[in-house]
Amino acid sequence: MLKPTFSRRAMLRIGGTGVLGLTMPKLMQAAESGTSFKPRAKSVIFLFQWGGPSQLDTFDMKPDAPSTIRSPYRPISSSADGIQVCELLPEMAKRMHHVSLIRTMTHTMKNHASAGYYALSGHKPPSDDQRLRDSLDLYPAYGSVVDHLAPNTNGMPTFVAYPHVIRDGSIVPAQHASFLGKRHDPLLVLEDPNDPNFNLPELSLPNGLSVERMQRRRELQKLVDQQARLLDFSAEAQGFDDYYQRAISMLTSGKVRSAFDLSDEAEALRDRYGRTGYGQSCLLARRLVESGVKFVTVYFSNSIGGRRVNEGGWDTHGFDNTRMYKIVDKYQLPLTDQTLPTLLDDLEERGLLDETLVVWMGEFGRTPNINKNESRDHWPQCYTALLAGGGVKGGFVHGTSDEAAKFPAEKPVTPEDLAATIFQLLGIDPGTEIYDRSNRPLIIGGETVSDIIA
Repeated sequence: MLKPTFSRRAMLRIGGTGVLGLTMPKLMQAAESGTSFKPRAKSVIFLFQWGGPSQLDTFDMKPDAPSTIRSPYRPISSSADGIQVCELLPEMAKRMHHVSLIRTMTHTMKNHASAGYYALSGHKPPSDDQRLRDSLDLYPAYGSVVDHLAPNTNGMPTFVAYPHVIRDGSIVPAQHASFLGKRHDPLLVLEDPNDPNFNLPELSLPNGLSVERMQRRRELQKLVDQQARLLDFSAEAQGFDDYYQRAISMLTSGKVRSAFDLSDEAEALRDRYGRTGYGQSCLLARRLVESGVKFVTVYFSNSIGGRRVNEGGWDTHGFDNTRMYKIVDKYQLPLTDQTLPTLLDDLEERGLLDETLVVWMGEFGRTPNINKNESRDHWPQCYTALLAGGGVKGGFVHGTSDEAAKFPAEKPVTPEDLAATIFQLLGIDPGTEIYDRSNRPLIIGGETVSDIIA
């Protein structure tokens, strides 16, 4: 089969119509596929609900199910016809006309580490093992793939992640660039945006070291690198070099510093988001996409949760009646009902919602049957992801779960399919290949969930 040929003018025309900065080989690959992907979203805010929210107690309630299955909370109507949500989400109920729900997310990983990796990368882990360790052989984060295929050219980082590195014992993979190289790692911020003294050490020079002196040191280091021929023979060294150069550019960028300056926001708006680490993290996400960051990952918590009250993630097993089902929850659901509606409102008021895809999801859902601790255990076979803005339909539900939200009844969606949908909304062909450390081609996504795209 003959490959298509392109004139220089044709290639330039393709390059100017939304392929988002692909390099020439990647541009050729996209052109040869015969498919064009017009961007619907400029940015993604990925709100990762570490620990696994229950689909039955949030956005896929089953009020007619037996008492051993149905939520202790009532469903309430929403602004979208036919969509009900949990009574502890009254503000979110008013915004469901912005939302597409995928109620048939499904996979088989029951351990947090494996399921978390799957959710953050869109690629199946080698095993369902709580001891899964971070490795350069595992797949990179969504934002790192975006930075590899469609890096920013606006002076802002492509990918920012904060305010935690998540773990369940060991660090969960797919929080960085993995085999793509350190140059595509996120700008990782581990400070609490709710701290009155919130600042970024990454953007602060050591005492007595001027930018000019730092740049001179870097020029000297380049001479040493060239002499040792490190950059010719070590991809890892080159990755560090690019990472170092990016750090210098951020040190000197007023635009970057300004984007992270939450003190510039009105106190009333900060109060609307909530004076919590997660609330201020969501506000910071809006500032970052408004400033041109392409992919922002916000982690709800650094831990899955467990026995603690008012901290940790969504792993609500109900120990000692401290969590979600025995007493009225004062943490996960009310916090979500403050931050998520405020973020959607803020984006809409600023004209950003149509171009910003918001994704709210965890690594799996919860068992239909309520256990002896009056809670639910891990359940990856059927759970819900929420998407809003960025080219998706509002007031829409993809797929139907069975009568107990135990399995998809129709239209199942895998994490690979969700990855494909995110990439396509950004204008990136989900069939694009990237290459691992053994130079094996890996396709970045599965099948696009096309019916949620407006």
